[in-house]
Amino acid sequence: MPDLAERAGAGPAAQRILELLPEPVILVQAAEGEAPEIAYGNQAAREVFRIELAGAPLGAALRRPEVLEAIEEALATSTSTEVAFETIGVQPRFWRAFAKPLGIDAEGIRQLVVVLRDETDARRTERMRADFLANASHELRTPLASLAGFVETLRTHAKDDPEARDRFLGIMAQQATRMARLVDDLLSLSRIELNEHIAPSGKVDLSRTIQDVTDAIRPLTAERGVSVAVDSPAEVGSVIGDRDQLVQVIQNLVDNAVKYTAKGGTVRVSLAAAPTLEVARAASRPGVSLSLLSPDASDGQAYVVLRVRDEGPGIARQHLPRLSERFYRVEGQRSGGTGLGLAIVKHVVNRHRGGLTVESAEGEGATFSVYLPAVSHQP
Repeated sequence: MPDLAERAGAGPAAQRILELLPEPVILVQAAEGEAPEIAYGNQAAREVFRIELAGAPLGAALRRPEVLEAIEEALATSTSTEVAFETIGVQPRFWRAFAKPLGIDAEGIRQLVVVLRDETDARRTERMRADFLANASHELRTPLASLAGFVETLRTHAKDDPEARDRFLGIMAQQATRMARLVDDLLSLSRIELNEHIAPSGKVDLSRTIQDVTDAIRPLTAERGVSVAVDSPAEVGSVIGDRDQLVQVIQNLVDNAVKYTAKGGTVRVSLAAAPTLEVARAASRPGVSLSLLSPDASDGQAYVVLRVRDEGPGIARQHLPRLSERFYRVEGQRSGGTGLGLAIVKHVVNRHRGGLTVESAEGEGATFSVYLPAVSHQP
């Protein structure tokens, strides 16, 4: 079957150019009274759809009804059309399809070129800005109102009261620190979401990373009178990941565990190897267990499981599904955080194509488990 370059009357150079284009390009043809089929797809298209495109039905690659309708309209009316659509999966992607009719060949076959443009990054950037503005305005309103109130008080009757002035300035400093932490976490979450569809490719020694984090938070654990027990066997191995982001994951989980553990208690951090996804997902103890994030199944993929267990008050069953939502806080358990820690953990783990589970019940503490793809040692 002639390819797109040949149908356009172009030579080998044009064919080479089509193959090197970064955007998926598909040639669609439809004989009179027959359903459209794919005559050609360039390398980018073959990588996206992962099927043999030449000769395949149009619906085998482009399954979205709105896209099929736009292509059929372009074939029927000989006018160009375009349509935006989303592909659903662990990593949703946003596309825009452009359909351009080529006319009818000597055999009476209608021809059309479809070019796909990946608009995922642009959509994520737009959503990131909108989310940042909405979340920031909501969360900053209370501390800003508090600061404004104290400033007004200090300008009037409290300006000559040293005791009240010192107390108000201390509260103002706390509110300013809270706002700074909130902005830092929002910016961090936005950066993670922006590149969430790009899986990391580095190699990270989780055992060493855990040790670095526990060393760094030693002042916090000493202040709260909480000990951290680490069990990270060297033979567990490394994971595929971004070290800086995995430091965030470990630090957020351990910080939360320390905050909710009473003085004299122990936070337990452990690593374990899991040869399959089913083993990685398995609960570590009896009780209520819920998956907050699960990756697509991958044959033969081994995982490393990181568990952080606290001795806190535990979490009631009804709260578990919402723990990784932005700014969600369990009623009666105010840790003084920004409410973004677990959201950051979830998005980092999603970028790493891993999973996140929580095991908890009231009065029994909580265990958060993160499982990440292990580095293969096969040649």
